[in-house]
Amino acid sequence: MLEVCLLGTGGMMPLPYRWLTSLMARYNGKSILIDCGEGTQIAMKEKGWSPKPIDIICFTHYHADHISGLPGLLLTMGNAERTEPLLMIGPKGLQKVVSSLRVIAPELPFSIQFLELTETEQKIPFDGFYIEAFRVNHNVTCYGYNIVVERGGKFQLEKAEALGIEKRYWGRLQKGETIETPEGTFTPDMVLGPARKGIKLTYCTDTRPTEGIVKNAAGADLFICEGMYGEPEKKAKAREYKHMTFLEAADMAKRAGVAKMWLTHFSPSLVKPEEYMGGVRKIFPEAVAGKDGKTVDLMFEDEEK
Repeated sequence: MLEVCLLGTGGMMPLPYRWLTSLMARYNGKSILIDCGEGTQIAMKEKGWSPKPIDIICFTHYHADHISGLPGLLLTMGNAERTEPLLMIGPKGLQKVVSSLRVIAPELPFSIQFLELTETEQKIPFDGFYIEAFRVNHNVTCYGYNIVVERGGKFQLEKAEALGIEKRYWGRLQKGETIETPEGTFTPDMVLGPARKGIKLTYCTDTRPTEGIVKNAAGADLFICEGMYGEPEKKAKAREYKHMTFLEAADMAKRAGVAKMWLTHFSPSLVKPEEYMGGVRKIFPEAVAGKDGKTVDLMFEDEEK
């Protein structure tokens, strides 16, 4: 299960009813934050989640509405007596940007590790899942992200018994480990069925529509995408400032074959996004106007209720 919470849905400036852009996901004891706009800490508190166990922070880009909440978040994590290293992932220049912001958060009881993205598409593996970063089209270098939880094949008891593999090795083989024994070498494919469908979350904001987004979002269980402007007449403005309209996001969701889409990163002038969802759902029926604190548990297929 991948827990997902859209902490903030605002673009440009925080509003009394809408915090700036941020998303948090939790899987198997790991916590991942994508972007950290102003108000992220408050949104986290409202959700009842803690910043202390965050393992990874990914940044789409370094405009203020996506990173201005970072210094305060780091101080809170430090005050909570965190000592584990924190990994940050983002476009080139990440270490320089964070070091500048840390002028007001200079002393922390934990180290920060930096992974600066250099490729158009980049895969970063972790224990049990991986993150994919892919370039999008904004007026500065900007990335979208996938969080992908792979799922191996089901353990085949009959095969293990027929091969005479001792029970003490079964768990290790299920985890993908190859085992050398005096009786021979046992590999996971000897006892596992075909790989099963995993879980995929795609997050993309501050961009024009691109074929790269459609390709990278393909088959996602949840596509969280920028919807800066709901008004169709603002398409020219979206094009000028390298943002996206609701209808453009819906078209990408349809072509990518995603299961569901949440819109986010709304313009401050867009007070009631739901008013513009009729046209969106004509293109992609499984579309929702995101709200701060909106949460879902993405489940493996055979675990879904």
